[in-house]
Amino acid sequence: MLFKQQALLRQKLFVLGSLAIGSLLYLVARVGSLDRLQPICPIEGRFGARSQAEIPLRALQFKRGLLHEFRKGNATKEQIRLHNLVQQLPKAIIIGVRKGGTRALLEMLNLHPAVVKASQEIHFFDNDENYAKGIEWYRKKMPFSYPQQITIEKSPAYFITEEVPERIYKMNSSIKLLIIVREPTTRAISDYTQVLEGKERKNKTYYKFEKLAIDSNTCEVNTKYKAVRTSIYTKHLERWLKYFPIEQFHIVDGDRLITEPLPELQLVEKFLNLPPRISQYNLYFNATRGFYCLRFNIVFNKCLAGSKGRIHPEVDPSVITKLRKFFHPFNQKFYQITGRTLNWP
Repeated sequence: MLFKQQALLRQKLFVLGSLAIGSLLYLVARVGSLDRLQPICPIEGRFGARSQAEIPLRALQFKRGLLHEFRKGNATKEQIRLHNLVQQLPKAIIIGVRKGGTRALLEMLNLHPAVVKASQEIHFFDNDENYAKGIEWYRKKMPFSYPQQITIEKSPAYFITEEVPERIYKMNSSIKLLIIVREPTTRAISDYTQVLEGKERKNKTYYKFEKLAIDSNTCEVNTKYKAVRTSIYTKHLERWLKYFPIEQFHIVDGDRLITEPLPELQLVEKFLNLPPRISQYNLYFNATRGFYCLRFNIVFNKCLAGSKGRIHPEVDPSVITKLRKFFHPFNQKFYQITGRTLNWP
């Protein structure tokens, strides 16, 4: 009899222990999602007054699954109507710069429950054929979202394409514009590296960076080389300032986004008038890849594509010195215009 009572007691303790562990795991999952700890997510400021129909963050988190299915075309019109989902024109655009970290910035901003990203580069404003299809075609390329969310797209070619500022201005003169930049010489080498990799995949040969970046006749920096021209940030920004005031631009330090992403993301949240939601929990360093990866909740993590963070070829130090000396006055002017000084040599 005593043996049976002890066995019964052990069984009850086992059941109680299992329930306790299950409850603990549930609480961890609740804390892990972070956003669900907040009752609402108000969107205030430039994007409109606080809505009377504020969306619970739990509903905004639902976009991770539901909106993904809608983007794949797996939604019926009734489902879209039922969930009050729309395809909105972007209220903010990452306009550049190529190889500055535009993809990383977009993916990191997508951690915010009030942000919905356009997954692909639309190339609406820099492509004449696409632009001729009209603004409704562009809107249909946007992801589904709740009305209180903001849609963001990125196409780095926008920054350097002459027609784009006027075209975006005609769509929305109060839009917010994000520019992510890296140290100009590093960015130019990264630009070259991407093109070089594409050539090598096709078994094609390509010039060395030094031959492209330096004019062999004058031994000066070759400003006809696109990778060099793109890194003269102030020249492109001045064209944008003919249409938009500097207050509508935010400069993101692409070099810092690699090493310390959270402070940069918090500055963007403030610029976009978003309630602070992205925290250190959402970012973890992957030692194998050498980059920060994203944690949406306790279940879903994401790292950027393996093509990010390519190893750069060795470049003659004298060429690097010459390029940095060339970019220096343009950098100083860029700091002056934007009001943000970056730690570039």
